[in-house]
Amino acid sequence: MTPTKSLTATPPSIASLRQAIAGRATTATAVTEAALARIAEADPAIHAFLSVDATLARAQAAHVDQLAAAGAPLPPLAGVPFGIKDVLTLEGAPATAGSKILEGYHPPYTCTAVKKLADAGAVFLGKLNCDEFAMGSSNENSAYGPVHNPHDPGRVPGGSSGGSAAAVASGMVTATLGTDTGGSIRQPASFCGVVGVLPTYGRVSRYGLIAFASSLDRIGPFAANVRDAATVLGVIAGHDPMDATSSPLPVPDYTADLDKGVRGMKLGVPSEYFADGLDAEVRAAIESGIEKLRAAGAEIVPISLPHTRYAIPTYYVIATAEASSNLARFDGVRYGFRAPKSDTLAAMYRRTRDLGFGAEVKRRILLGTYVLSHGYYDAYYRKAQQVRRLLADDFLAAFRQVDAILTPTAPTPAFRLGEKSDDPVAMYLADIYTVTASLAGICGISVPCGQSRSGLPIGMQILGPHFGEAAVFRVAQAVETQR
Repeated sequence: MTPTKSLTATPPSIASLRQAIAGRATTATAVTEAALARIAEADPAIHAFLSVDATLARAQAAHVDQLAAAGAPLPPLAGVPFGIKDVLTLEGAPATAGSKILEGYHPPYTCTAVKKLADAGAVFLGKLNCDEFAMGSSNENSAYGPVHNPHDPGRVPGGSSGGSAAAVASGMVTATLGTDTGGSIRQPASFCGVVGVLPTYGRVSRYGLIAFASSLDRIGPFAANVRDAATVLGVIAGHDPMDATSSPLPVPDYTADLDKGVRGMKLGVPSEYFADGLDAEVRAAIESGIEKLRAAGAEIVPISLPHTRYAIPTYYVIATAEASSNLARFDGVRYGFRAPKSDTLAAMYRRTRDLGFGAEVKRRILLGTYVLSHGYYDAYYRKAQQVRRLLADDFLAAFRQVDAILTPTAPTPAFRLGEKSDDPVAMYLADIYTVTASLAGICGISVPCGQSRSGLPIGMQILGPHFGEAAVFRVAQAVETQR
């Protein structure tokens, strides 16, 4: 049985668009108008976009068409329709981070990753819906309403980058940018049946990202196929003097080895990711994908990541502690929402933050403030940082044995809207397979690997060592080819 009312569509690939525009078989303007029409048709039922800027998109497309008409070399993303998660700034465009507290905010600067896309010829259709301040696993925490999964609008698209995943899965754009703090690219990619990339921490500049947890936040691409995702990462990666945590290591051509296959590669399968709690259909799809990789010539190696069971509590101590610090700046004084009718400065602070933040953001601020408070810092925050080191060491040891690690991306396919809204712990456990890589700073990808009996997508997560994106893309391409 397949889900009813599917709104999915496969967008044209980056290479096909660029070739068609360069060959004058079409124009960037025509591609843009088709994307705007698709948004008008599909987005009322999906709600992936928080804002659409047709004027900017048409101007960017016209510039690409001028280059093509002059016979000039086209940049790598010439005319490609993009959407940008609304935690990433674009000068003059709204940047709400999915929160009422930033309603009406128009930043005076552009995120480095977004600027790199623009310089590469991308066409920006608009800003994409997300969980408030990227805090959530279902995209139900947005102050502007939830995003609906294009495969089944009664289900969540995953979070926090649900709008980014859904926009690609519904064919409204060819690629998008999202952010991943504990799984917010990989999990929605799995739920929506698209490719989502977690770059190594420091591989992509975070300048212009509205921060949730600064030691965990990363910017990465969504696309309908592995090659497009690799192409986009190659554009946005690289050192940025505006971000002291960005790496100076050179950026390789991530598409160069895509078709080499997996013969001779050692791929680890951790027992901890196949324990109780894993949906039977997800297990079957992942195990089938692993066997196909074995048949393609990979050596499958059983491994152990023994501290995995501590990942969720560790993550929710560190991430909330950093969130409580980062979100202290939203006080109604300098920008964004300010509560009316407050007689004193303290009352204005309290009222602004009470009315401006949603329930999940408040929950995390309170938890983070608690674990950083006097008398609890050592017991919680310091201990969590120590366990984080152990989790990272697990991966370092594993990558001395294998080239990449294969796991499920999420324990279940997409769940129904509202199904976990009243149970925060159940919602947090949706990230059980993704937070480990976030804490360790390593890279990863979610690639479609099968479907449930009801037609819902299932994603395989492929994890690689620090700056091992090329190997991860190579394995992901083999999974995509074998599917």
